[in-house]
Amino acid sequence: MTAPTKPPHSGTAETTEPSEPSEATEPTETAEASETSETSETSADGTAPQRAPGEPLHSPVIDWFDEHARDLPWRRPEAGAWGVMVSEFMLQQTPVNRVLPVYEQWLARWPRPADLAAEAPGEAVRAWGRLGYPRRALRLHGAAAAITERHGGDVPADHAQLLALPGIGEYTAAAVASFAYGQRHAVLDTNVRRVFARAVTGVQYPPNATTAAERRLARALLPEDEATAARWAAASMELGALVCTAKSEACHRCPIAAQCAWRLAGKPEHQGPPRRGQTYAGTDRQVRGRLLAVLREAHGPVPQGVLDRVWHEPVQRARALDSLVADGLVEPLPGGLYRLPLT
Repeated sequence: MTAPTKPPHSGTAETTEPSEPSEATEPTETAEASETSETSETSADGTAPQRAPGEPLHSPVIDWFDEHARDLPWRRPEAGAWGVMVSEFMLQQTPVNRVLPVYEQWLARWPRPADLAAEAPGEAVRAWGRLGYPRRALRLHGAAAAITERHGGDVPADHAQLLALPGIGEYTAAAVASFAYGQRHAVLDTNVRRVFARAVTGVQYPPNATTAAERRLARALLPEDEATAARWAAASMELGALVCTAKSEACHRCPIAAQCAWRLAGKPEHQGPPRRGQTYAGTDRQVRGRLLAVLREAHGPVPQGVLDRVWHEPVQRARALDSLVADGLVEPLPGGLYRLPLT
């Protein structure tokens, strides 16, 4: 792989948690962030000034990232803030290799938010293809419309304005502000949370849902300098995606293995609630996907009878179709016809 240059927007790695944008529940506190800090030289008044708790981690991780980061299109300067935002929506619950072709096609068709906003929401759902969790397509369309109406078609740099966009949650707002605009924000995806859990907290896995303690820890670990903080956010995310992964950990390739609290403790087994698996076969998600596939490929409204053929179990099929309608992904028409939404 080609090592990328150092653009300001250099983060974004896929997450694997099943929650979708703006659906995170209020965090619950399960542990306090470590308040231990290291000391450096004694100052003139005889006191020992404190170092930021993350300072020993910053340089090794960032230097590793400079050498090993993947060359991804949303990390290139030409991607801009819109390219970063599109990637953030697509990479939630979806691996990079599946996102890449859809991302390229999406940006070729809709290079600016206004281009997407000018089309029907159903076109966003159609172009989303088989990335999964298709409500993300509707939310991205809604965000593009709001950007066009409120911000003259430019993705705002202000974190609060990003957070006010439809479909944008705390993670996505922080990620766009950090990766696109080089700002100082704690960007907590699954990969980052796992790195912090192991390296700092000393446990194998983070809690199933992001906690207030994790947010405090992430803020405490941020470098003070904005540019360095943005680079740290991208680097810690990439470390979790490539080295400190969920299924295995390549400690021999980790730049902070010598400091990792979990490794130094002997890698104790996970003691928390069971890790959530993501089943697909036979679920309503699978049925929804098959129904949407028929509608995406159709050039006009689809009769109920055609949809009935995609799944053998009528109760589950009806439930899946009703949920698609409720989510705004499918529009029912008179005469038992269905189509992707036009408004």
